[in-house]
Amino acid sequence: MPSLKELRNRIGSVKSTQRITSAMKMVAAAKLRRAQEMATAARPYAERMERMLGSLASAGGAGSAPLLSGTGKEDTHLLLMVSSDRGLCAGFNINVMRQIRRDISALQAAGKTVKVMCVGRKGAALVRREYPNFLVGEFEEISKPVPNYDAAAMVAERITEMFEAGEFDVCTVVYNKFVSALTQIVTPQQVIPFAAPESADGGDAATDGDASYEYEPSEEDILAELLPRNLSVQIFRSLLESFASEQGARMTAMDNATRNAGDMINKLTLNYNRTRQAFITKELIEIISGAEAL
Repeated sequence: MPSLKELRNRIGSVKSTQRITSAMKMVAAAKLRRAQEMATAARPYAERMERMLGSLASAGGAGSAPLLSGTGKEDTHLLLMVSSDRGLCAGFNINVMRQIRRDISALQAAGKTVKVMCVGRKGAALVRREYPNFLVGEFEEISKPVPNYDAAAMVAERITEMFEAGEFDVCTVVYNKFVSALTQIVTPQQVIPFAAPESADGGDAATDGDASYEYEPSEEDILAELLPRNLSVQIFRSLLESFASEQGARMTAMDNATRNAGDMINKLTLNYNRTRQAFITKELIEIISGAEAL
């Protein structure tokens, strides 16, 4: 049976932990509101750009743009894993890694070559532990304090350089899409070559209805500017979605940790009171026994 001093020390330690988790919960909640607003604001622009490129691709306007038409083969796949730089966010990073693991297994079974690039320290550590030979690049602290377009453009530039050098044929971004503080959906999105999104009813949402686009000064000049920008925009969108999901996951995890610490404090306090009462009872019995002996 632990002594009263040991129980007091443990109760104090759990209370200190509870104060830390409570503070982290409030910080995550404050960051979540801003992150959610940023992710929500970025969605219309990114989706509209996808629809426009989808309309161009469906009309046969891919031309000779490699980012739109691809290399004509699918031998080498690059997976861009978007994770966090910090932990204490429950299964946020594990869920992304689980999807990466499934994708790698499926691609290897199909005889494809796989490469992995990581955004975030935690994801890079997981990939380095399980697939060290697949890791070809990593970016850390680029979302500090919040994701920005310049950071996304830097990642997109690195991916474009690898694509132009013929290091891969298909690039897919894997990230957590924010739904709510309690729900984040792991989402793979192919960005090279461009893949038109599908509507909820299974149709092609990227055709943008009957809309048609005219390009000036020329289609080739517009595509040369638009396609790299689309890659940056989609990566920026994934960073924002992932950042909001991270804050939501951390807030939920810290809320659970705070409540669990409260339950542990109650149990330890009850055990402390029972132990203290047992010591008092024992001392009273000894005093009474000694008085009767006299």
